[in-house]
Amino acid sequence: MAPRIPLPSPEEMNEAQKAVHDKIVSGPRGTIVGPLRAALHNPALADRWQALGQVLRFETSLPLDLNELAILVTARHWNSELEWTIHARDARNAGLRETIIEAIRVCEPPNFTREEEREIYEFSRELLENGKVTDLAYSSVLDRWGPSGTVELTALVGYYSMVAMTLNAHGIPLPDHIAPELKSDPPSVTELPSLPRRAAAE
Repeated sequence: MAPRIPLPSPEEMNEAQKAVHDKIVSGPRGTIVGPLRAALHNPALADRWQALGQVLRFETSLPLDLNELAILVTARHWNSELEWTIHARDARNAGLRETIIEAIRVCEPPNFTREEEREIYEFSRELLENGKVTDLAYSSVLDRWGPSGTVELTALVGYYSMVAMTLNAHGIPLPDHIAPELKSDPPSVTELPSLPRRAAAE
C-alpha cells in the first residue's frame, strides 16, 4: 500500500530536511523507517520528535525489555503494523520471551513469569484503554521504579500512541525487506485482556 503523502528520499530533501535526516541516521536509530519520514515535512517538528523519541526509547531508567513490552502493548492497541513489527524484533533482541510477544499479538493474556512484566503490561493497558490508571496498577510501578520510571512509562505510552497514529493516518509502509506480523485487526482495539492479580507469580 502506498503512503498517503510523499515521503522524500534524501536526494529530494531541502537543506533543513536533510540536516535533520542526517542527525537522525547518525544517532542510535541508524535509519528512518517510521513516523519521522512524515514529520520531516516540518523539519523543526521532526528534530524535536527525534530528540524525544531517543530519550524514551534508549535513555529511560526502565530495562530495555520492559520498555519494548510497553511499546508492544501500545502498538497492538492501535493496531499499528509498522510499530508492532519493528518493535517485536527489538523486543526479541532485548530478551522479551516469544510467548509474551505472541500472546499480545493475538490479544490473549500473556503468561508472565516476572511480576515487573505484569506490572508494566497492566499499567500500559489501563492507560491506553481508560486514559487513566487504577491506584493498584500505578502504585505497583511507582513502588518498583520510583517517580522517574513511572513518568517515563507514561510518556512512553503516550509517545508511541502518537507514533502509531502517525503511521496509521499517513499509511507509512513497512520497509520492503520486512514482513508484517499483525496482518489483521485485533478483535477490538480495546480488548487486550487484563490479568488476574498475582498471575505472574504462578
